[in-house]
Amino acid sequence: MTADGLYALQKGEGDRPPLVFLHGFAAGSFVWLRLQEALSADRKTLAYDLPGHGGSASSSGVGGGGRMAKALIADLDRRGVERAHLVGHSMGGAAAALVAARQPRRVASLTLLAPGGFGSEINHRLLRRYALADNEQDLIACLEEMFGWNATIPWHFISRLTALRKTDGAADRIRQIMQSIFVEDDAGVSQGVIRREMLAALDMPVKVLWGTQDRVLPTRQSHRLPPLFAAHVFENTGHMLIEERPEEVEILIRQNIASVGD
Repeated sequence: MTADGLYALQKGEGDRPPLVFLHGFAAGSFVWLRLQEALSADRKTLAYDLPGHGGSASSSGVGGGGRMAKALIADLDRRGVERAHLVGHSMGGAAAALVAARQPRRVASLTLLAPGGFGSEINHRLLRRYALADNEQDLIACLEEMFGWNATIPWHFISRLTALRKTDGAADRIRQIMQSIFVEDDAGVSQGVIRREMLAALDMPVKVLWGTQDRVLPTRQSHRLPPLFAAHVFENTGHMLIEERPEEVEILIRQNIASVGD
């Protein structure tokens, strides 16, 4: 698949705008499997491996959110997808927001889970450790900080991440993406920020989900959103909303889709 574009796991059928899932940094399409199955009953869904990840390991577009957004737009064009509902987590949330900002008519609704680019602060030390982790023990240590304090880390999640790290060239690609996310200057390390005026101009339904125990991207980045955005903040929840709050995430995605009516 990567010879022609990005890899995406497709489920469901139908003529309505498909639902497109975009994962976070150093993860893969597999993180959406439960939600994708639940939401594929009445429409087509696509869970992407973003550039440099999984089945899209050798595709073009490896880098930060901007390059990934460009690659995603090209792949949607290749598939003939003129309009879609986008759901993105963390880095995938930044890519989804940038697609919506660049081609707003293409995006029917936008559901963003702890999205990147909504503020300059980022736990770069944790993400560097996560990027370098190449065994289950080190991955678990990182994930314990990414999940909420009382959340259970699914074993299948750990094993899938570990397997991805062992593929040829994975470590180099993860480091390349990590360096594209970070901005280093005299003030320290931050992440690139999506301009507020770009976000404020979006006219499709936008929901932003965050956990109060997020130690990757602080919850305060969900404050002072553009007036038409809907913010949903979950207590006792970390950065990994897909695994920690799957039922609530599904409900909010359904609400966003239903508000458009297509």
